[in-house]
Amino acid sequence: MKERRLAPRPSELASDKAAALALTPVSRETEARLDRYVELLGQWQAKTNLVAPSTLPTLWTRHIADSLQLLDLAPSAKIWADFGSGGGFPGIVLACALAEMPDATVHLIERNAKKAAFLREALRVAKAPGIVHLSEIGDCVNRITAKIDCVTARAVAPLNELIGFAEPMVRNGTKALFLKGQDVEAELTKATRYWSIAPRLHSSRTGGHGWIVELDRIERRGSSTTAHGSSE
Repeated sequence: MKERRLAPRPSELASDKAAALALTPVSRETEARLDRYVELLGQWQAKTNLVAPSTLPTLWTRHIADSLQLLDLAPSAKIWADFGSGGGFPGIVLACALAEMPDATVHLIERNAKKAAFLREALRVAKAPGIVHLSEIGDCVNRITAKIDCVTARAVAPLNELIGFAEPMVRNGTKALFLKGQDVEAELTKATRYWSIAPRLHSSRTGGHGWIVELDRIERRGSSTTAHGSSE
């Protein structure tokens, strides 16, 4: 039986990286940090499932460029929070890009201990500014005392739940940027049952059916709405 190839060929990654950086250009220093991060992810992927194996050949366009595009929607943001950071998208990618910005920090919230360990090692290897919180999202939000400029999440939870988690931050002036897929309209329809929002939708520059939901205001609808976007 032919052995299944676990990693993409170097030529595949090189081609995909070139395409990604054409979409979301970065400095040479940021590129070097991202290279170290990608190398580490490849090492850990063999023992810890950080990304879907089918996406490895398009890691740069599918995951890294998808994350980098958030920076243009919050260009002055220095302090970020990333809900459910997982393998580091978008949190570690943002930290790599923000390393040249004075006083920048990314708070990475992850409940899985193995993934949190990877995130800490990724920050160290990439020399990127960040703090890893081994915690459930809801338990961590109120414990972060820093003023968060922008909060984000990718492939973590339904939009109405993310809005519930983000509401205390947005109430204090934080911008929310949530990466969503082709079901974004259905998720928004459900979310508006519980939340008064004025979302701005941005089509992902990486193609496919991806969207970014931008929120600057979140208000609960009715007193029976819970903090996580569902009613009794």
